[in-house]
Amino acid sequence: MPTPSSEPGTPGSPAPSHKVHSLDPRSLRGLAHPLRLKLFRKLREAGPATASQLAQLLGESSGSTSYHLRQLAAYGFVEDAPEHGKGRERWWRAATEGIRLEPDRLDLADPVQRGAVDVLLYDLADNHTEEVSTWLGTRHEWSAAWQEAYDLSDWAYRLTPAQALELRERAQELLESYRAYDTQNAEVEEAAPYRVHLHAFPRKTSADRPENPAPPEAQS
Repeated sequence: MPTPSSEPGTPGSPAPSHKVHSLDPRSLRGLAHPLRLKLFRKLREAGPATASQLAQLLGESSGSTSYHLRQLAAYGFVEDAPEHGKGRERWWRAATEGIRLEPDRLDLADPVQRGAVDVLLYDLADNHTEEVSTWLGTRHEWSAAWQEAYDLSDWAYRLTPAQALELRERAQELLESYRAYDTQNAEVEEAAPYRVHLHAFPRKTSADRPENPAPPEAQS
């Protein structure tokens, strides 16, 4: 958030074919913590691990990772992976392949819930930035075929909210259709995990702002 990765989704988009945790006020509070988000992401991307292994990967204490893993388990984001356990070691795995943020299930007028959403979304944006930067810094290590298969583009339109919603849903439907290749390419040597980030949002441009805004009214 990224294994297949469905990071925080959006309201009204098509239901994905894989297991996704739809956030409600309770589970949102349980997830919206920087370390818990990192732990959840690591388990989804790298597979089952112990609290000690995750602590080493993230530069945290095992006591801290153990506590936050138990909290994630209480909210349904991770679960025990007993088949990996040896002796007293407790292994964890992600209980869902992704999360889905649906504002209609939340009260965004509530500052606590709104703050939790902000933590989640800013963490997602930071992770996307880190992933793009990593690709740019290491792209020379990939084959010529992969260096031709990446994209770093943007488009600008003038749309209504309904048209923007349609664009987003059609894009997500297309992206979801490619999930079938996950299984088909399991044994294909040239196949690699491939990340797609979809950022779409309205913004104000200079054309939307008056060039000579009226001065504030003089106070008597």
